[in-house]
Amino acid sequence: MRIATWNVERLKHRRQLPEIVAACEQAAADILILTETDARIRPAFRYCFQTTCPAEIAPGYYAPTERRVAIFTNYECVRWHATYDKYTALCVELATELGDLCVYGTIMGVEGNRRASFREELPRQLEDIAGLAAAGHNICVGGDFNLSFADNYYFTHFGRDALTKSFAANGIRLLTANVPECIDHIAVSERCLGGAEPDIAEWNQAKSLSDHKGIVVAIAPPAGGQG
Repeated sequence: MRIATWNVERLKHRRQLPEIVAACEQAAADILILTETDARIRPAFRYCFQTTCPAEIAPGYYAPTERRVAIFTNYECVRWHATYDKYTALCVELATELGDLCVYGTIMGVEGNRRASFREELPRQLEDIAGLAAAGHNICVGGDFNLSFADNYYFTHFGRDALTKSFAANGIRLLTANVPECIDHIAVSERCLGGAEPDIAEWNQAKSLSDHKGIVVAIAPPAGGQG
């Protein structure tokens, strides 16, 4: 299974829309989580799930086509799960070769990681994730975390500590933790991994299509079947 995430910077590079869509498709992901995205970005997947348009709460700032999070996949949806904020986080449970997987796509800190809102929003997102784990679900958390873990590129101690403790408590592994200058991440329940090390690749390293790099992880199914 290949899982990818990319912040497309509110489609500020809209003149390069064909190249942005092509980059999304070339990642060859089974699950693609786009953040700061736009309904005009439609890579070739069977299904697209999106957060509610934030123009409802900030008209004039957001365009009617904007979405904070969209999840693209060819896997069928088993059910939707409610999140703390329908504009910022989205959770769909998908039927995959790893078993049913709750994909929680999010932006952690819509205004960045140094505003008071980050300290308010992050614990609520972690409550969502803990609730899914407590119910026994396999989980994939992906999106813009606004935190690097491998270096001092962009982070807060509060954010790093809160996420590290939450993932450890809920049996989730941050697969992209060792990628330098990386604030967009993918984390998956340990039991889905079977001890295997995922392959990791990036695109848009020159940041010509967005101010973020895209990242994709490849996970081999655990020996013996589904997680």
